[in-house]
Amino acid sequence: MTLQLSEKAKELIPKARIVNLATWKNSHSPAEIQLIQAADNAGRYLTDEDLQQLNSSEPTSINTAKFLGDNAADIVSEAREQVLAAYPNISEPGGELYPPARAEACWRDFWHFLRCITYGIAGNAPEFTSEKGLHNMNLLYQELGVPLPAMVMGLQGIKAASLKRCDADDAAKLAPYFDHLIAKMSQFS
Repeated sequence: MTLQLSEKAKELIPKARIVNLATWKNSHSPAEIQLIQAADNAGRYLTDEDLQQLNSSEPTSINTAKFLGDNAADIVSEAREQVLAAYPNISEPGGELYPPARAEACWRDFWHFLRCITYGIAGNAPEFTSEKGLHNMNLLYQELGVPLPAMVMGLQGIKAASLKRCDADDAAKLAPYFDHLIAKMSQFS
Protein backbone atom coordinates (compact mmCIF):
# COMPACT_ATOMS: atom_id res chain seq x y z
CA MET A 1 0.00 0.00 0.00
CA THR A 2 1.29 3.45 -0.90
CA LEU A 3 0.37 6.77 0.62
CA GLN A 4 -1.86 9.06 -1.39
CA LEU A 5 -0.20 12.45 -1.25
CA SER A 6 -1.87 15.78 -1.83
CA GLU A 7 -0.57 18.03 -4.59
CA LYS A 8 0.78 20.38 -1.92
CA ALA A 9 2.73 17.53 -0.29
CA LYS A 10 4.14 16.46 -3.67
CA GLU A 11 5.24 20.05 -4.25
CA LEU A 12 6.89 20.35 -0.81
CA ILE A 13 8.81 17.05 -0.80
CA PRO A 14 11.64 18.16 -3.13
CA LYS A 15 11.88 21.48 -1.27
CA ALA A 16 12.22 19.83 2.16
CA ARG A 17 15.96 19.18 1.84
CA ILE A 18 17.53 19.98 5.17
CA VAL A 19 21.28 19.95 4.42
CA ASN A 20 22.84 23.33 3.60
CA LEU A 21 26.24 23.06 1.95
CA ALA A 22 26.38 26.74 0.94
CA THR A 23 27.92 27.60 4.30
CA TRP A 24 30.77 25.15 3.68
CA LYS A 25 32.40 27.22 0.91
CA ASN A 26 34.98 28.74 3.25
CA SER A 27 35.99 25.47 4.87
CA HIS A 28 35.67 22.83 2.14
CA SER A 29 36.85 22.45 -1.41
CA PRO A 30 34.31 22.55 -4.25
CA ALA A 31 35.05 18.85 -4.87
CA GLU A 32 34.21 17.95 -1.26
CA ILE A 33 30.99 19.96 -1.37
CA GLN A 34 30.05 18.34 -4.68
CA LEU A 35 30.77 14.90 -3.24
CA ILE A 36 28.41 15.43 -0.27
CA GLN A 37 25.84 17.11 -2.52
CA ALA A 38 25.87 14.08 -4.83
CA ALA A 39 25.28 11.75 -1.88
CA ASP A 40 22.44 13.97 -0.63
CA ASN A 41 20.92 14.15 -4.11
CA ALA A 42 20.97 10.35 -4.23
CA GLY A 43 19.57 10.07 -0.67
CA ARG A 44 22.43 7.85 0.43
CA TYR A 45 25.03 7.70 3.12
CA LEU A 46 28.59 8.58 2.20
CA THR A 47 30.46 5.60 0.78
CA ASP A 48 33.93 4.52 1.90
CA GLU A 49 35.29 6.09 -1.28
CA ASP A 50 33.43 9.36 -0.56
CA LEU A 51 34.81 9.47 2.96
CA GLN A 52 38.38 8.89 1.75
CA GLN A 53 38.05 11.92 -0.52
CA LEU A 54 37.05 14.28 2.31
CA ASN A 55 40.57 15.53 2.91
CA SER A 56 39.75 18.54 5.07
CA SER A 57 37.94 16.54 7.71
CA GLU A 58 39.47 15.05 10.80
CA PRO A 59 40.02 11.27 10.62
CA THR A 60 37.91 10.84 13.76
CA SER A 61 34.96 12.57 12.08
CA ILE A 62 35.33 10.45 8.96
CA ASN A 63 35.51 7.24 11.00
CA THR A 64 32.49 8.26 13.08
CA ALA A 65 30.42 9.14 9.99
CA LYS A 66 31.31 5.76 8.50
CA PHE A 67 30.53 3.95 11.75
CA LEU A 68 27.11 5.60 12.10
CA GLY A 69 26.28 4.94 8.45
CA ASP A 70 27.31 1.31 8.80
CA ASN A 71 25.09 0.97 11.89
CA ALA A 72 22.16 3.06 10.62
CA ALA A 73 19.70 0.15 10.48
CA ASP A 74 20.30 -0.77 14.13
CA ILE A 75 20.27 2.86 15.28
CA VAL A 76 17.01 3.62 13.47
CA SER A 77 15.48 0.38 14.74
CA GLU A 78 16.27 1.36 18.34
CA ALA A 79 14.75 4.80 17.84
CA ARG A 80 11.64 3.28 16.26
CA GLU A 81 11.23 0.88 19.18
CA GLN A 82 11.51 3.79 21.63
CA VAL A 83 8.74 5.68 19.80
CA LEU A 84 6.53 2.59 19.64
CA ALA A 85 7.04 1.97 23.37
CA ALA A 86 6.06 5.55 24.22
CA TYR A 87 3.17 5.64 21.74
CA PRO A 88 1.98 2.01 21.61
CA ASN A 89 -1.08 2.71 19.44
CA ILE A 90 0.53 5.15 17.03
CA SER A 91 0.79 2.63 14.18
CA GLU A 92 -2.49 0.86 14.93
CA PRO A 93 -5.81 1.66 13.18
CA GLY A 94 -6.77 5.17 14.24
CA GLY A 95 -3.19 6.04 15.22
CA GLU A 96 -1.26 8.93 13.72
CA LEU A 97 1.07 6.57 11.84
CA TYR A 98 -1.59 4.34 10.34
CA PRO A 99 -1.76 2.76 7.74
CA PRO A 100 1.58 0.90 7.65
CA ALA A 101 2.82 2.91 4.63
CA ARG A 102 2.51 6.05 6.75
CA ALA A 103 4.57 4.52 9.56
CA GLU A 104 7.20 3.32 7.08
CA ALA A 105 7.53 6.86 5.71
CA CYS A 106 8.28 8.14 9.21
CA TRP A 107 10.83 5.40 9.93
CA ARG A 108 12.45 6.23 6.59
CA ASP A 109 12.66 9.87 7.75
CA PHE A 110 14.59 8.65 10.81
CA TRP A 111 17.05 6.98 8.43
CA HIS A 112 17.36 10.21 6.41
CA PHE A 113 17.83 12.35 9.54
CA LEU A 114 20.75 10.18 10.62
CA ARG A 115 22.13 10.35 7.06
CA CYS A 116 22.06 14.16 7.16
CA ILE A 117 23.69 14.20 10.58
CA THR A 118 26.53 12.04 9.23
CA TYR A 119 27.14 14.64 6.51
CA GLY A 120 27.53 17.28 9.20
CA ILE A 121 29.88 15.04 11.17
CA ALA A 122 31.98 14.16 8.11
CA GLY A 123 32.26 17.84 7.24
CA ASN A 124 32.84 19.05 10.81
CA ALA A 125 29.77 21.29 10.47
CA PRO A 126 27.47 20.96 13.52
CA GLU A 127 25.01 23.49 12.07
CA PHE A 128 24.48 21.67 8.81
CA THR A 129 20.84 22.52 8.16
CA SER A 130 19.09 24.77 5.69
CA GLU A 131 16.51 27.13 7.18
CA LYS A 132 14.58 27.08 3.91
CA GLY A 133 14.65 23.27 3.75
CA LEU A 134 13.54 23.00 7.37
CA HIS A 135 10.74 25.50 6.76
CA ASN A 136 9.51 23.40 3.85
CA MET A 137 9.79 20.23 5.94
CA ASN A 138 7.70 21.90 8.64
CA LEU A 139 5.06 22.78 6.03
CA LEU A 140 5.20 19.23 4.65
CA TYR A 141 4.81 17.72 8.11
CA GLN A 142 1.83 20.02 8.77
CA GLU A 143 0.29 19.00 5.45
CA LEU A 144 0.76 15.31 6.22
CA GLY A 145 -0.26 15.57 9.87
CA VAL A 146 3.02 14.05 11.05
CA PRO A 147 3.03 13.55 14.85
CA LEU A 148 5.81 15.97 15.77
CA PRO A 149 6.32 14.84 19.39
CA ALA A 150 6.91 11.30 18.14
CA MET A 151 9.33 12.51 15.46
CA VAL A 152 11.31 14.58 17.97
CA MET A 153 11.37 11.58 20.30
CA GLY A 154 12.66 9.54 17.38
CA LEU A 155 15.48 12.02 16.83
CA GLN A 156 16.32 11.85 20.52
CA GLY A 157 16.33 8.06 20.19
CA ILE A 158 18.66 8.27 17.18
CA LYS A 159 20.98 10.44 19.25
CA ALA A 160 20.91 8.07 22.23
CA ALA A 161 21.39 4.95 20.08
CA SER A 162 24.26 6.59 18.20
CA LEU A 163 26.10 8.04 21.18
CA LYS A 164 25.91 4.88 23.25
CA ARG A 165 27.93 3.19 20.52
CA CYS A 166 30.76 5.72 20.95
CA ASP A 167 33.25 6.32 23.72
CA ALA A 168 32.50 9.21 26.09
CA ASP A 169 34.89 11.69 24.44
CA ASP A 170 33.49 11.05 20.97
CA ALA A 171 29.92 11.15 22.27
CA ALA A 172 30.50 14.60 23.77
CA LYS A 173 31.88 15.85 20.44
CA LEU A 174 28.99 14.34 18.46
CA ALA A 175 26.09 15.47 20.64
CA PRO A 176 25.90 19.00 19.10
CA TYR A 177 25.18 17.55 15.64
CA PHE A 178 22.14 15.70 16.96
CA ASP A 179 21.11 18.51 19.29
CA HIS A 180 21.11 20.98 16.41
CA LEU A 181 18.54 19.00 14.41
CA ILE A 182 16.49 18.15 17.51
CA ALA A 183 16.30 21.84 18.42
CA LYS A 184 15.31 22.83 14.88
CA MET A 185 12.59 20.20 14.65
CA SER A 186 11.34 20.98 18.15
CA GLN A 187 10.44 24.44 16.79
CA PHE A 188 8.08 22.97 14.18
CA SER A 189 4.41 23.81 14.74
